[in-house]
Amino acid sequence: MIDRSLHIAVDGRELLGRPTGVGRYLYEILRIWASDASIPHRFTVFLPSAPPSHLTALGPRLEWRVAPAARTGTWWEQVHLPRALARAAPDVVFAPGYTAPLQHVCPTVVTIHDVSFWAHPEGFPPRERLRRRWLTRTTARRSARILTVSGFSAQEIARWLNVPRERIVVAPNGAPAPTRAAGRARAERIVLFVGSLFARRRIPLLLEAFRRVLARVPDARLTLIGENRTSPRLDPDDLAAKLSIRTAVTYRAYVSDQELDAAYDAARAFAFLSDYEGFALTPFEAIAHGVPPVMLDTPVAREVYGDAARLVAPDPAAVADALSRLLVDDEVHATLVEAGLRRLSAFPWSRTAAVTLRAIEEAARP
Repeated sequence: MIDRSLHIAVDGRELLGRPTGVGRYLYEILRIWASDASIPHRFTVFLPSAPPSHLTALGPRLEWRVAPAARTGTWWEQVHLPRALARAAPDVVFAPGYTAPLQHVCPTVVTIHDVSFWAHPEGFPPRERLRRRWLTRTTARRSARILTVSGFSAQEIARWLNVPRERIVVAPNGAPAPTRAAGRARAERIVLFVGSLFARRRIPLLLEAFRRVLARVPDARLTLIGENRTSPRLDPDDLAAKLSIRTAVTYRAYVSDQELDAAYDAARAFAFLSDYEGFALTPFEAIAHGVPPVMLDTPVAREVYGDAARLVAPDPAAVADALSRLLVDDEVHATLVEAGLRRLSAFPWSRTAAVTLRAIEEAARP
C-alpha cells in the first residue's frame, strides 16, 4: 500500500438512474471501500445529480459531490466533471466506465470492460460507435493504468487499442453471495434472460431455440428483462409473434430490484447467448439464486464460468436441448446448480476492490 493518504475522485454517474453492469460493478467496489476501516484514503464520488438514499447509506467515508448538468453523458464527463475535479484537486481519478475526462488534472485509472464496439461494430449505430472508439482509445492512451475484468478482455484491449499488455491490470468482477432461494426447487418451467438487449446477445437465436423447447416442454415460459439497445432495432415481442410463441414470452425493459429478485427466484433456467462479453455479470446473479445458465461456448465463458454453465454452440437445436434438460431433468439441474454455487466463491468482490485500489495507488505515485 502507498505510504500516504490519497484523495481519490470517482466518476459516479453510472450509479444513477437505472444502473446496469457498470453501475453494479462500481457500487460493489465502493461498498467494500466504504466498509474497510484499514483503507486510509479519502473518496469523493462525483455525480450530475443528488445521490439516492441507498448510496448515502454506504456510510460517511464516501463524500458525494454534485456537479449539476442537464446533459449527463459525454458532455457532463468532458465539460462539467473536469471543472469539478479542478476545484476538488484530487490525487487521482478513477473512471469505472470505459472513458474519462480528457482534460487531465491528475493521473487517471480507467476500467475498460470490453471492446465490443471494435469487435462487433455491427451492433452499434455509426455515430455512437465512432464516439465510443475515439473516447475509449484516447482515454486508454492518456491513463496511468487500465483495468479490465477478465484475461480475455485484456487480450482484446491490447489487440484493438494497440495498448501494451503490461499496462493492463486484470481485476475480475465479483459474484454475489448465494440467496436463501438458491437451493429451492422450482416447479415452474421458466427460462430467464437478464441484460441489455444487444445484437451480440443473440435474442433471435434464443427465441428460435425456445420455440423448439415448447415442442418438448409445452408449459415452458420465457422471460426477457433488459433495455432494448439493439441496432438495427429488434422487437422481441414482434419476433415472438412471428414464431407463434408470443403467449409464452414476456418482455420487460426494466424492473425494480425487488421484481428482479422475484424473477430470478421463479426461474428454473437462465439463458445468456452472447457472442462477446468482457465478463458477463447476470449469469452469476442467476447462479446465486440457484438458476443454472446456458451460455454460448466462448473464451470468456470458459474462463469465467467453466463447469458452472452449460456451454453450447450457437445452434437452435443445441440451445433447445440444453434448456429442455434443465427444465425437466432434476438431476442435471441439481448438478449444475452445485457446480455454480462452488464457482461463486472463486470471484469475491473484495478481490476486485483490492486490485482496483492497488492500481489507483500505483497510478498516484510520483
